[in-house]
Amino acid sequence: MENVILIGAITPSQNEIESSEYLKELEFLTHTAGGSVIKIFQQKIHQIHSKTFLGKGKMISIRDFIQINNIDSAIFDDELSPSQQKNLEQILTCKVIDRTNLILSIFALRAKTASAKIQVELAQYQYLLPRLTNLWTHLSKQKGGIGMRGPGEKEIETDRRIIRNQISLLKKKLLKIDKQMTTQRKGRDQLIRASLVGYTNAGKSTLMNLLSKANVFAEDKLFATLDTTVRKVVIKNLPFLLSDTVGFIRKLPTQLIESFKSTLHELHESDLLIHVVDISNIQFETHMLAVEKTLKEIKCIGKKQIIVFNKIDKFKYVEKDVDDLSPMENKNLSLEYWEKTWMAKKNRHSVFISSTKKTNTNELKDTLYSIIKEIQKEKYPYTNFLY
Repeated sequence: MENVILIGAITPSQNEIESSEYLKELEFLTHTAGGSVIKIFQQKIHQIHSKTFLGKGKMISIRDFIQINNIDSAIFDDELSPSQQKNLEQILTCKVIDRTNLILSIFALRAKTASAKIQVELAQYQYLLPRLTNLWTHLSKQKGGIGMRGPGEKEIETDRRIIRNQISLLKKKLLKIDKQMTTQRKGRDQLIRASLVGYTNAGKSTLMNLLSKANVFAEDKLFATLDTTVRKVVIKNLPFLLSDTVGFIRKLPTQLIESFKSTLHELHESDLLIHVVDISNIQFETHMLAVEKTLKEIKCIGKKQIIVFNKIDKFKYVEKDVDDLSPMENKNLSLEYWEKTWMAKKNRHSVFISSTKKTNTNELKDTLYSIIKEIQKEKYPYTNFLY
């Protein structure tokens, strides 16, 4: 296990609370990738330094800590430019990784099918291309470990021409996979398609297993699911198709959105999006906005949606004292408050459940049945024998 430090910035556009939350998430990502976080560094700055991310004096004090504590890697909470990465490696004298590289590394660990592996490989090459230096002659000469799980074990000379050829080849492979997936989807006509979407680790795969009795890999780690799993589900007498898709995250690398178009195409063809939210996370509303932002980027924002607030068994709140006159925060709001707030919203179907404890799952099934039945009537009016 690698010893790692995390580095983040507090800026006018990212306050201390947001920065701390991002770093907490970065720590979870690091743990998922197999690293051990020794210390977290933050600095309040007016803007990100174009050469060294934080101020040079701060970076020198971080370098001293690295040398004394035998730190293997420094992970930054934002994407670094090629020049920033080069400068920081010279100053810190250790491996320098940014958030994008870390996420790509986790995706490489998680990819199991040929399709997922090709999509991750493509994203890695697109990330690597602008970061080539004269010092790198072969990918095999890079250090192993977090952030360096290369696109393959073969010795590939990292010059721009060869990597561009590789990117072109991978894109052709993905086009072929796209055609195969489109053919598969055409064979699913006459059945309504629903897709589980949500922030990573919200409990989508656990819910998939509950509804479909499938054996989808579910784990309390980020990005446990990369490959889209499609299962036929029957509620009462109404059959439909349910897809479990890759989880979203804040600051999701653009390379990944581009590369995972094949996987995300499942969302385009869905009739219903089931947005799974981890309500036990104090930042759940921010997570919801991140998911909505990604859905907008992939042009899936106008679809029918049901919001499933999951993990109510883990929900906690701090009740305020009667004489406490400070403003209410999310941590002071009860589950009953959130239920009333969301249930009152027009045109927004919402259910509060625990997929692990199976709390309110019958209510979820009833809601799904009524929505899918309406979609079925609209889309396939001559299949009323199903319900």
